Amino acid sequence: MSNPSFSLKANLSGDLWGGFAAMLVALPSAIAFGVTIFAPLGSEFGAKGALAGMLGVTALGLIAALFGGTQRLISAPCAPAAAVLSATVIQYASSLSAGVVVLTLFLITLLSSLMQISFGFLRIGRLMRYMPYTVVSGYLSGVGLIVIFSQIPKWLAAPKGTNWWQTLTQPSLWQMPSLYIGLATCAAMVWGPKLTTKIPAVIMGLAGGIATYWLLAFSGWPELMNSQNNPYIIGHLSADMQGMMESIKGPWVNLLHGPLPHWDQIVIPALTLAVLLSIDTLKTCLVLDALTGSRHDSNRELIGQGLGNLTATLVGGAPGAGTMGATLVNKASGGETFMSGVFQGVWALLAIAFLTPLISWVPSAALAALLMVIGYRMIDWHSLALIKSRDTWLDLLVIVSVVLVANTISLIAASGLGILLATLMFISEQIHSVSIRSKSYGNQRFSKRMRTVEERAVLEQAGKSNVYVELQGSLFFGTTDQLYLSLEAELQGARYLLLDFHRVQSLDFTAGHMIERLQKSLEQNHAHLVLTRLPQHTVTGKDLKTYIDHVGIQESAYTHLFDDFADALEWIENETIHHSDTTFTQTRDAKLEEFELFNGLSAEELHALNQIAVERHFKKGDRIFTMGEPGQELMLISKGLVRISLLTKDRQEIHLSTMGKGQFFGEISFIDRQNHSAQAIAEVDARLICISRDAFDAVSQSDQVISAKVISCICLSLAARLRHTNSDLRHLMEE
Repeated sequence: MSNPSFSLKANLSGDLWGGFAAMLVALPSAIAFGVTIFAPLGSEFGAKGALAGMLGVTALGLIAALFGGTQRLISAPCAPAAAVLSATVIQYASSLSAGVVVLTLFLITLLSSLMQISFGFLRIGRLMRYMPYTVVSGYLSGVGLIVIFSQIPKWLAAPKGTNWWQTLTQPSLWQMPSLYIGLATCAAMVWGPKLTTKIPAVIMGLAGGIATYWLLAFSGWPELMNSQNNPYIIGHLSADMQGMMESIKGPWVNLLHGPLPHWDQIVIPALTLAVLLSIDTLKTCLVLDALTGSRHDSNRELIGQGLGNLTATLVGGAPGAGTMGATLVNKASGGETFMSGVFQGVWALLAIAFLTPLISWVPSAALAALLMVIGYRMIDWHSLALIKSRDTWLDLLVIVSVVLVANTISLIAASGLGILLATLMFISEQIHSVSIRSKSYGNQRFSKRMRTVEERAVLEQAGKSNVYVELQGSLFFGTTDQLYLSLEAELQGARYLLLDFHRVQSLDFTAGHMIERLQKSLEQNHAHLVLTRLPQHTVTGKDLKTYIDHVGIQESAYTHLFDDFADALEWIENETIHHSDTTFTQTRDAKLEEFELFNGLSAEELHALNQIAVERHFKKGDRIFTMGEPGQELMLISKGLVRISLLTKDRQEIHLSTMGKGQFFGEISFIDRQNHSAQAIAEVDARLICISRDAFDAVSQSDQVISAKVISCICLSLAARLRHTNSDLRHLMEE
């Protein structure tokens, strides 16, 4: 085993620089997200929001990376958290005091982090991977639009309480310095990477906004030079110990002495936040696994993220998740292990300690523009291509519905609606899917039992009343009625109805009841229901053979269960032949002259063969010969059944055919004198008439005609077998 400490030491340099580069990307975004959350409370809360973002980067970096353990993953405050929490602040800012709103945010993030931890312990992490992509696409696009709309007033420095539509439609509200700073930030963030990819786009955009701010300050807007009561910048940050302690103690003081929010104001947003942050993190982990070939532990990562968000909440920071941009920058900069995330937290802590005076001068418009670009990139523009085809309109409808509900009601309602619509679409698709993979009849499809000409003729005549149906997919309440209608027409004329469950993935009680209806209908007509290849382990883990027994479908005089499809076909054929009007079936042993193989031989030639023929008897289960064993005998079955099969390398048996009275085998070794290419086993007590090649050659020396006739008869019989095989294969290919 490799030494983990050695691995960490070997990657120390890469993790240090990867964490540093990730911090440069995560910190500006986190500050912007923090400001977004608290800005609706007033400009005086902008600095508090910036500090919350910085503390969130630090706490998540140190704790989530350490306990989550996913290699290279960077966790920081993110857009979903900003969208949920800022929407909460906007909703309650007009009716509650600022202190109560801050307390509400604290309780939401506290409960959300505990929910995330419980998700991990309850092992829900793997289930979140199965979120329909249409819901994820709509959710990401909805969050992107929420972020964009919420930042428009901040970009243009509109008065408090002005919504995005009022801001856009009333240019008189626009503050030109903010407009120019935001445009410069967007331009640098979008066009900068086309000049160089060595500097992250977020850093280039922020630098462009700051540079524009100071350019404006020195060229006509002197009020930008003053940090006091300046609405264009974040403002003074209380990043000293006293300021951080006030940020930590504030919610607890309000909790003990102030009015408490109603429970539904906490629980529903907390659940929304926990689910969205968990999905965001696991989505990033999946992308990281695909890029690096690694495998993350979903449940452990949720526990780590929950602990990170819990720590961030307790120190006054903003919650977050595993973020794609910073994670990819970390990987590209040399980060190899989870320690790169820890170092990102350390670098963020150093930035708080030494760079807050500079950070306080960051323009609010630059942060708003930066978030608008991030929001634009979150929108799944590729989903618009779904409108090109009618086949994908319903998928687009799910995405659009999620986006609309996310921007009019809430993100959790949007996610719930998306899952509901995706589920209904899946059920609808299953209902309209075909449950019958193929349908054939006993005069078209035959078992592996080799039949005589007379037996084959009986099956081709009477076999049309034997119906073989291969089922597929999920048999449940949505497909049951359609399946019954498809089989109902066969019930009146069928003597045997065979249902093959080999490709069935699941079966519910409604489908089981439908099979019971088939059973009773067939029994009334004295017809038989044959069930075969019932899976013991479906995709849902259900044992169908046991399940239908519990439903009430049991073997009886008219209901039969077979594990092997070929055995079921053979049994139906035997019953069909047995109940036919023909009289060729006899109980006595067949004599050599009665074999179809020798129909063209004269009495003298048959007498010569009888002179060299040897009888052999085998008990049920006896091995007549094995694959690879030397042999040169032509073996004719006078009584009983013989099973011919191949053995794979792992000793698994492949059933080739079953032969009965009047059939022959061993002809290939008889002709070419090579070892046997298959094995033969007596299925029941058997009597064989054997003719060795040496004895046959001795007779042929005195009579060349008999040699030519026998070899010709063998070749014609083999040709007939091949034609029947080709016919069966052709029918299977046409199904």
